[in-house]
Amino acid sequence: MGVTVLEGIQRSMEFLAKKGVDSPRLQAELLLARVIGLARMQLYLNFERSLSAPEIDALRELVKRRGQREPLQHILGSTSFCGYEIAVNRSVLIPRPETELLGELGWKYLNQLASSGQNDLSALDVGTGSGCLAIALAAKCPAVKVYANDISADALQVARENAAKNGVLERIQFLEGNTFAALQPSVKFDLIISNPPYIPSAEIETLAPEVRDYDPRQALDGGPDGLDFFRRLGREAANFLKPRGKLMLEFGDGQAEAIRAILEEQKWIVEAVTEDYTGRLRMLVARGAG
Repeated sequence: MGVTVLEGIQRSMEFLAKKGVDSPRLQAELLLARVIGLARMQLYLNFERSLSAPEIDALRELVKRRGQREPLQHILGSTSFCGYEIAVNRSVLIPRPETELLGELGWKYLNQLASSGQNDLSALDVGTGSGCLAIALAAKCPAVKVYANDISADALQVARENAAKNGVLERIQFLEGNTFAALQPSVKFDLIISNPPYIPSAEIETLAPEVRDYDPRQALDGGPDGLDFFRRLGREAANFLKPRGKLMLEFGDGQAEAIRAILEEQKWIVEAVTEDYTGRLRMLVARGAG
């Protein structure tokens, strides 16, 4: 007797559930859809279809990897961010859904500036990783010159490939360096945006294996209290903003007030602190006092 699509899903789901994988049914369906080359929803029209021996072997291998807590996005090779296909590997942080909201804040602000007749608009994505934020800004804001930096040459290679795949490579200038080190002192931006490392060092070992063992540590580790990067941005970012420019940041659970205090101590005006999809405070918008 052969194995049907439905049986393949059920067996995979049971295995993944035993391994502690979240949403095991969804994960099993996505892996099987990849193996047989269908969109996930098309599986429901093909439940009785028999899987070939090579398909069963391929599914078993992918499910085994997922059971070892390798991220689904690494197994599939990419993820979606604001509707753009973003390749990911161990060199870059896997984009999270909440970061899409940060991107949306950014492009709405830039497009507002563009529609008011302002020109020579520019934005900087600090610690670009996979390039997801820079790509979304470039794609959504045709009038804006986007810069993106990262300390990791490997991450920048992934980001460039993603920008090329999404048709915005010519619109983004990639820079290798730590925070603002690669910038000319004279350059000024309308927007500086960042999803920086914000996990306290000691908490990294407590994270889910998919994050702890596969995301690059330097993209997670925010120092002893998770706030090192915010202190640096608070000290240095204003030097690279135009007078009307804004700073938009993502941060971790429970960090909102500490980050507000860090920025206000450096004379920033915090304009908004906003929630993510789960109702947690997640993003902050600030402008310089000048």
